[in-house]
Amino acid sequence: MCGIVIAHGIDNPSAERPRLIACSKKIRHRGPDWSGCYSGKQTILAHERLAIVGVDTGAQPLVSNDGKIILAVNGEIYNHIKLRSSLKNSYKFKTHSDCEVIIPLYQERDKELCNLLDGMFSFVLLDESVTPSRIIAARDPIGITTLYQGWNSQRPGATFFASELKALTDLCDKIISFPPGHVYDSRDQSTMRYFQPTWWNGDLDGPEAVIPAKPVDLKLLRESLEEAVRKRLMSEVPYGVLLSGGLDSSLIASIAARETEKVAMAQAEARKRRLQESKSGPPTPGEDGVDEAQTIMAWPQLHSFSIGLENSPDLLAARKAAHYLGTVHHEYTFTVQEGLDAIPDVIYHLETYDVTTVRASTPMYLLSRKIKAMGVKMVLSGEGSDEIFGGYLYFHAAPDPRSFHQECVKRVKNLHTADCLRANKSTMAWGLEARVPFLDKAFLEVAMNIDPREKMFSKGSAQEVDEDGRPKMEKYILRKAFDCSPDGKPYLPKSILWRQKEQFSDGVGYSWIDGIKDHAAAVVSDEAFAKRAERWPESTPDTKEAYFIRDVFDSMFPPAAAATAVRWIPRGDWGCSSDPSGRSVSIHNAAYTADS
Repeated sequence: MCGIVIAHGIDNPSAERPRLIACSKKIRHRGPDWSGCYSGKQTILAHERLAIVGVDTGAQPLVSNDGKIILAVNGEIYNHIKLRSSLKNSYKFKTHSDCEVIIPLYQERDKELCNLLDGMFSFVLLDESVTPSRIIAARDPIGITTLYQGWNSQRPGATFFASELKALTDLCDKIISFPPGHVYDSRDQSTMRYFQPTWWNGDLDGPEAVIPAKPVDLKLLRESLEEAVRKRLMSEVPYGVLLSGGLDSSLIASIAARETEKVAMAQAEARKRRLQESKSGPPTPGEDGVDEAQTIMAWPQLHSFSIGLENSPDLLAARKAAHYLGTVHHEYTFTVQEGLDAIPDVIYHLETYDVTTVRASTPMYLLSRKIKAMGVKMVLSGEGSDEIFGGYLYFHAAPDPRSFHQECVKRVKNLHTADCLRANKSTMAWGLEARVPFLDKAFLEVAMNIDPREKMFSKGSAQEVDEDGRPKMEKYILRKAFDCSPDGKPYLPKSILWRQKEQFSDGVGYSWIDGIKDHAAAVVSDEAFAKRAERWPESTPDTKEAYFIRDVFDSMFPPAAAATAVRWIPRGDWGCSSDPSGRSVSIHNAAYTADS
């Protein structure tokens, strides 16, 4: 992934160029490898590049052969080779970049190209073959990548886009988070949703709601996730996996370890082929027979990374999973004070005041710095599973299958405000890209169309067991899908496969959240807290921790920025605590007591 900043509909691009470059410099942490800028008739596109695919030739903005279409992309297109071969008209590719295929797709399919892309992306494409010049902007279906759109009341007709909020605060007085699965067209200034999967209306009330009734196919579920991981190993730089020792990250690590072993020989052949081709010049991309899976990898053995307080639940579980999987494991610890010291920087990069996102992002931010220092540019991560399968412990309180499914759909739709935002910005703060296989389009189509009765789990002491003696706990069907040994070796040890859900902010060490709360209680006075509604009539903080985080956010961003943040709150109407920690749920093995 990279960083983009775009201004369109401006009168004097040449004069505006230095200012836009200065705004782009604010997000250079996203793309430390190269900076590019294009000035058009009334448009400027700036790009900060993190090189992962097409390392030698993929600098942006990308320009079409006739020089009339210019493209700036943040993201990865996993099916770019297939898309190249599907083009109706011949197109001479200039680079090995997976993103360049967007240009000829636009020439042939216009905005319909968005539905053809399989990946995570935010892009702005400028077409100067028409008058006035036209831009289209789009964001991936779930919002794995970040994109903001802004306007300035003193400059009617101008529109701005950026990968991060901070790049727009000096340019705009109105900023929104660009909606995932949508595409913008400057011709009529319209923004329309292009992503319309079969499960999308499942969160609606009334007859419009579509509640699936398909029984779970465990083999299909397993193979769909394996394929999702496989396609995300497309990389020409060292990569690894974030391993917390929980179910989701451990499954991703298990699949990635198997795939890494399978393609080791193929990658060696690809390396030889590239060396031979380099002697006679680079091959024409898409015509050299190089498959997405056959990209050059610096490490033949998968590396895994974990972080936590000393002797935290996650460190112990990750250590066990890594030993079983045979990964080269890297374990880091942090102290509560180190986490507290990092919170202002975390909020600056996250651009949100959501409590649970800040809690979970802080250790992820610290870990990402360690990983980048090792020369790694890409990691796989396990975000999305809890929303898809109703894995958060509060889901045990769902009154019926319809409510359970509606909550799953709602949480998936809002991932861009919390876990996707965390996975993107905590890592990209250090120029590290996180890829999330659970949010693969094809996997979502399988998993989100399963009868919610299959996903619901029993409660506490009344928990049921299946015919194999496995507990019907949260994410039961996902666990069951991988409770097998198709090649003679189980995917995971039973103690990891059937480990209770730990939210990342809990699993790094229970003292972490307690430490934030204690710190907030010390720095936020009772008097200030009592007047919180006067200071923030909307999204009023309900705890001193929330007050502390919001206060830090307001010290960094203008008032207009607050509207882009969304708070993650459990279902109070299900009898759940307003505290998003998993330990606030009664069925947690280490649940808070009434006194705590």
